Amino acid sequence: MRVDSTEFGSITIDGETYHHDVLIRLSGKIEKRKKKLSKKLFGTSHIMSREEAKFVYEKGSELLVLGTGQNDNVRLSPEAGTFFARKGCEVLAEATPQAAATFNRAKGRRIGLFHVTC
Repeated sequence: MRVDSTEFGSITIDGETYHHDVLIRLSGKIEKRKKKLSKKLFGTSHIMSREEAKFVYEKGSELLVLGTGQNDNVRLSPEAGTFFARKGCEVLAEATPQAAATFNRAKGRRIGLFHVTC
């Protein structure tokens, strides 16, 4: 599983381009981000709620690489941060282009969530 590239509005993973936010599971399966889980609480998908964190997390995940958008706008809510910490899952949050490179270099049991716009 490799993130090939990203630009505003898209991300290419293993040669396939997606035009929406994506979640990469431990298995390598790619899913569309369920940003409505955060948007209904905060009115924006730029703050990850605890409910979305529960959807993103997979048992056994040691690292979440969070691509915070091309302009670095996405943040974890305090509750989401606490949720990941309690699960023993480190979170590395970076602008999506940097997060893609971090995801590719990361070892171990990692998952990735990438916001592809702002």
